[in-house]
Order: sequence, then C-alpha cells, then structure tokens
Amino acid sequence: MTELEKLQAQLRACRHCEGMLEPRPVVHGNPGAPILQVSQAPGKKVHETGIPFNDASGRRLRQDWYQISDAQFYDPDLFYITSMGHCYPGKGKTGDKKPPRCCFDLWTRREIELKPGTRMMLVIGREAASRLFPKREFTELVFQDQEYDGIPCYVLPHPSPLNVRWFRMHPEFETQRMPVIREKLHQVLREAGQDGSGSDKVDSEGASADR
Repeated sequence: MTELEKLQAQLRACRHCEGMLEPRPVVHGNPGAPILQVSQAPGKKVHETGIPFNDASGRRLRQDWYQISDAQFYDPDLFYITSMGHCYPGKGKTGDKKPPRCCFDLWTRREIELKPGTRMMLVIGREAASRLFPKREFTELVFQDQEYDGIPCYVLPHPSPLNVRWFRMHPEFETQRMPVIREKLHQVLREAGQDGSGSDKVDSEGASADR
C-alpha cells in the first residue's frame, strides 16, 4: 500500500467535522492517475451518491468542456478527483457553504503532495484557486497557464449553471481558452493510451455543484 493509499483510507474514516456537517468523505482516484482535478466540495447530489460531479455541472464539464466519456472521467487510473472539502458542507444563504479550512490542511494538501503520477492539474472554481494560488486574481489565473509545484496547472471557472454572471462577462473562455485547455487534456489522455474523445450521457439531475 502506497502512502497515498494509506492517506485515502484514513480520509474515508475521517469524522473530524462531525457536528458541523454530516461526514461522508468523497474519495476517487489511484496514485498513478496522470490528471489531478481539484475543486471546492461535494454538492448535495454528490453527497447522496458518492460520485464526484454527478450533476448538471459534471455533465457540462465532461461533455462540453473536456469532451470525454463518462468512462474516461471516472476511470481512477486516469483522473484523481479531490476537493478543498471532501464532505458536503451544507446549504448557505447563497449556494453551498464553503468547506472547512481544516479539510484542506488535513487531507487535500497531503493528497497533492503524495500524488506521484500527476502530469496535469485542473483546478475548478474560485474557492479551490484561492487556496492553491493565494492573493492571485481569479480571472487572470483562468486565462494564463499556471504551474503548481512544477506541474502544469489550468484553472477553470466552476461549470455550475448558477455561475451565469461570470460566463456573461467572459464569453471568450468557452470559445478561446477552453479549447486550449482541452487539447492539453487530450494530449495527456493520448499519452495514457486514451484518445480523449466521446461523451456518454449521465443519468443525473440537479445543479448543485461538486465545487
């Protein structure tokens, strides 16, 4: 068992935030997966199913942005999927609450450090970007290639249908920036023996996001 697999086992058993939220940590991916995706926290539907991005946001991410199949996205040997918080933080006044800071410090930071096979990082949403790139302007991060500990890193806005304002202000993301990121993603998939094409439909509903 690798150090990362030991950490995953401890993470699945974590009840550190019991009393603040209902613990049900979402963990997905194998140590050698070349793509590391980091987002905010599971939404309600993800909390109920245990499947990352199993909602309208996930369909947009896989089918429209990445243009890959569900089988590729959920292949633990291709994608390691984690987040700033591993449990659903609950509903806030506007959208879901932010995840407790302790989850990133206890688990996510160590997952990233212990992830030996990472060839590419995809950072989804403002909250994740602010933790990994503090004091950096979000839109600037999105439209420029980044590096995190020497790993090529690409920051994306959250694909939630509720994130309307940002997309209205930045229509060039989907027409200009996302095709560049998608080609980088497909290149990694090709190197892993996958062509990166195709998109299966998902039997899931809802707009609550795995942020």
